[in-house]
Formats: sequence, structure tokens, C-alpha cells
Amino acid sequence: MAARTRYARNGDLHIAYQVVGDGPDLLLMPGWISHVEAGWQEPVIARFLERLASFSRLILMDKRGTGLSDPHPGGSAPSLEERMDDVRTVLDAAGSRRAYLFGISEGGPMNTLFAATYPERSAGLILLGTYARLLRDDDYPEGTDPALLEPFLERIRAGWGEGAGTTAIAPSHAHDAAFRAAFGRFQRNGASPGMAVSLLRLNAAIDVRHVLPAVRLPTLVLHRQDDRFVPATLGRHLAAHIPGARYVELPGGDHLYFAGDPTPILDAVEEFVTGRPAATEPDRVLATILLSDLVDSTRHATTLGDRRWRDLLDQHDALIRREVERARGRVVKSTGDGTLATFDGPARAVRCAQAIVAGIRTLGVETRVGLHTGECERRGDDVGGIAVHIAARVAALAGAGEVLCSGTVRDLVAGSGLDFEARGRQELRGLPGQWALFAAQPPGT
Repeated sequence: MAARTRYARNGDLHIAYQVVGDGPDLLLMPGWISHVEAGWQEPVIARFLERLASFSRLILMDKRGTGLSDPHPGGSAPSLEERMDDVRTVLDAAGSRRAYLFGISEGGPMNTLFAATYPERSAGLILLGTYARLLRDDDYPEGTDPALLEPFLERIRAGWGEGAGTTAIAPSHAHDAAFRAAFGRFQRNGASPGMAVSLLRLNAAIDVRHVLPAVRLPTLVLHRQDDRFVPATLGRHLAAHIPGARYVELPGGDHLYFAGDPTPILDAVEEFVTGRPAATEPDRVLATILLSDLVDSTRHATTLGDRRWRDLLDQHDALIRREVERARGRVVKSTGDGTLATFDGPARAVRCAQAIVAGIRTLGVETRVGLHTGECERRGDDVGGIAVHIAARVAALAGAGEVLCSGTVRDLVAGSGLDFEARGRQELRGLPGQWALFAAQPPGT
């Protein structure tokens, strides 16, 4: 769904923006950093943006000094007033007379100021994981400890581009090497290390508490209840001081909007913007289930030792996540030395499985993969049902380096150019009858 990047000119500065989707105008003001094109290349961000664009005319922009926009003159961080001028310029260029303003984290104070200053351009205000003031003060005991700021900035400067800050702002992914790598790419695309630190320091100094009573627009304040980076007390303060604001506290501890499960956020935003509840996803869906399993994992763990085995598993998990995302699938969960993933297309699932087998072999180990297409039960982020059990039984019968498929998968990919070798009819433990199984042949054989 990636859109064409255009530039709005504010004096001598060029601000990158995109417009995608159809519906009420919704301006997404990102937090700390952004990159309007690179965001579409990261599946977790792209899914978030696609959902917003499914019910709105989504306007994306890179603040000056970040992403594809011009740097701020002198290399310093821009003021709130300058950022506000950039927003007005982008709205004009996008042909938007009035837009819902969606401010995330550091984007919240700027959107709050814009909403109070230009109510005629603002249809409503949405604030996620944000604040009026970040740091504690004598009259603001709910703020965060100012002594934590400089040590955090040094960690950011030292690890910029390598996923620095992941533990603080996306704790559910603290040990996810693939997510950390993706966040590192997001950082490198979003800003230079020096600008990133300058922006954080500026954002920590912002205080728009005096503006809150002047916001006279429908306002929705969203905050994850266990956010450690911007505590929920700061979201409650916002809602208490903006007249008529609605406050919704959501489960989770991730500050980063695309980390964890963003569905409750997106559902709340859709209902606020459209005036109708988000369509409920069906509890059951047809999908192709992929289950992988490392061969002789116990022997390898004993031979390698705990540290080397953990390193190998990290590489294993990152490789599988990368291949699954490339095939437009979804990693549901790790099973220790394997992975459960789902796909909406069986041919992509088979090709992904072949890439996983070949990639894992380069790590000096072998994996086996089982595939089955059937109806699954959605259980939050997890999946269950008979289709998952069938895929697990098929995987258990696969040989080292083999992609073993049920007959259902083989039948559904007819005409795809994939080749299979019959493995006969087999009993699947705990399941009635016998099942025709087929081994997907490696490309080029």
C-alpha cells in the first residue's frame, strides 16, 4: 500500500509526506523519528499503517530533521512552533481542510498545540502514549525522574542504529533479535545519532500543560497500562485536563506503537474516527500452518554448550522470522527449537519452508518442516484447532531437511510450479484414518 512521496515546501525547507487510503483525513504525527518510505518496508509498521489507511485518508509526514525531510537549519532540533508550521504546510499540500490529528509519544505535545491553535483545521485529537510534560517537577510529581535522562541519552548515542532503547520502549521484544535488527534499521533511516539525541533532549524539555484547557475538540487519550518509558499516569493527567477527553487504558507494556499487539489501539482509533466499532475479526479462518523443528536439538545443545547453543537459536529465530515476513506470513510463536507460522497462501508457505530449510543448513544444523492448510481458531495472537495438530503430526514425520506437506497443500498449489514426491499414506498420531503426504522438492531438482 506504499504511497508516492511528495514534498511540501515551508519557506526554504522541504517536508516529506504521503497520502494513502480513502475516508476521513487522519494525520499521523510520529513520535521521535520516522521515515515515510522505510516504514513500509518493515512488516510490523506496514501492517499498522495499512490498518489506518483501511478506514481513513491517511497523511504521513517526516518532521524536519528526520527521515526524508530537510534537516533543521544549523543541525539543531526544531521548536514546537516550527513543527506546527510544517504540519499546516503538509495539510495544505495534501488538500486537507480538516483532519483528525493522531499524535504518538513525542508527537503528542505538538498535535495538542496545533489542535488548540487551529481548531478549524482539526476534526479531533488522538493521543497515544504521550504527555503534556515528561519530566518530574515540584508541581508535577507524576513525571519521570530527570536524573534518568542523560544516562538514557548516552545509551542511545552509543547504540544508535543497533536497536538501542529496545528494552525500554519495547520490552516484549527485548530478547527478539529480529525485532531489534528491524528497529535498528528504523533508527538509521529515521535520523542521525546526533539529531536523535537532540530531539530527545528537546522533547524532554517540552511542557504544554497550560495549553490543555484550550483544546476544545473531541479527544481520545490512549495509553498502555504498563508503559515504563512514558508511565500511564502522564496519559491520565492529559485526559483529566483536556475538557471532555475520553481516556482508555490498554493492556501491555510496550511504548513503541507497533510493538506488542497494536490491535486494541487501532480498534479504538477506528471507532473514534469513523463513529462505528471496528469490524470484529472472525474467530475461525482458513490458513496454511507451518511448523518447523530442529533435528537432533538435544545432541547439538549438549555438544555446543549453553552459550553457543543460545547464539545458534537466536540466528535460527531471526532467519525464520525474516523468511516468514518476506513471504507475507506471520510468526505466531517460537516452540523452543522450532516455529509456528501462518500464511494466507499455501504456495508462499511452501517456498518459505524451502528457504528456511536451506538457510538453517548454513548454520550447520538441519530442520524439518510440516505444512497443512485448514481452518484455524484465532485465540488472540495465537492459533489453535485441528489444523494446527495436523501440521504438527506432519512435521513429526518429516525427515531432516525435508518439507513435508499434507495432500491438501499439494492440491491447493497445483499450477504453481512446485514439485512434490509422494510419501504414501500415513497415520497421524491421534487423528483418524490415513493421510496422503508429499515432500516438496527443492527448487531446481
